This record gives sequence, C-alpha cells and structure tokens, in this order.
Amino acid sequence: MMKRMPFERPTEHYDERIFNIDEQICALLYQRKELSGNNPGFPPFEYISKWASSYELYEDFLKSVFGTLRSEEHFKPMVEPSGFRKHIPVLKSIEKDEHFYSITSLRQYSNASVITFSIDWDMTTDLSPNTHIHSHFDLYLGEKYDCRLTNGGSDGGMHK
Repeated sequence: MMKRMPFERPTEHYDERIFNIDEQICALLYQRKELSGNNPGFPPFEYISKWASSYELYEDFLKSVFGTLRSEEHFKPMVEPSGFRKHIPVLKSIEKDEHFYSITSLRQYSNASVITFSIDWDMTTDLSPNTHIHSHFDLYLGEKYDCRLTNGGSDGGMHK
C-alpha cells in the first residue's frame, strides 16, 4: 500500500509579522472552497498573466498554486487498514471494448475495506505501446465512504 511521506517543515524560520496575512490566506481559501462548491476549476491563463503582472509574481508559480488548489482531496488523511477480518471473494467481471474488468476479492478490516480491481486485454492486438488508452477509474460508494487508488501496476496485458 502506498503511503504518503510525512511533511517536514523545510525551515525553522517564520516571520511572525506575516501571521495575520497567512491567516487571511487560509480564510480566503475556505471562502473560495465554499463559494465554488469545492469545484473551482482553473483560472484562464489570461487572468494568471494579469495577476502575475499586477502582483509581481511569476506566472508558473501562480499556475502551480492554482493547480495545487484543485487537488486538495489528494491531501486528505488516508485511513490505514487495521484489524484484518477476512477475505471476501467477489469474482465479478465485465468485458467492454476488448478489455476485461474484474473485481476479484475484497479484504475486510475493522476500519476499512480493500478491493482488488484488474483490467486484462489481449496484448498481441496492441501493436504499438501508444495504441493503448489509459483510463482513470473512480469508485464512488456514497458520501460517507472515502474511496482511493492506493497502488497499481502493469504486467504486459494487465493492469492491477
């Protein structure tokens, strides 16, 4: 299972004179999140160019900031499965567009469940490495469940 490395403070230095500004930044981030319904999108590059010029900031810096603001969910703390209970066979599959999608099993823990999902295809029909279309998958089970991809891999004609 992939774990996020703990963030270490990069320096001991902090200019306390900017505390109120930093707190205002946090308040504005909260306001931005609430007003947009947590779906802010990404500002047009024309806006970023204007703001960079007006506030003496680098455009690439602002692009990075707004890119990070779009991915807050990636920083949500992840539950570490503990208290293994049992394996549950699922063995459900579907074939679509020459790909075979399978959920083979579920590992149940006292605080989480881990699903094994795989995609299989006939790699002899993939003549070029660029012909395979990579897809992104999301599992949604409702608001009270947090579903995430924790690891993955590829083995010729199979993704796990």
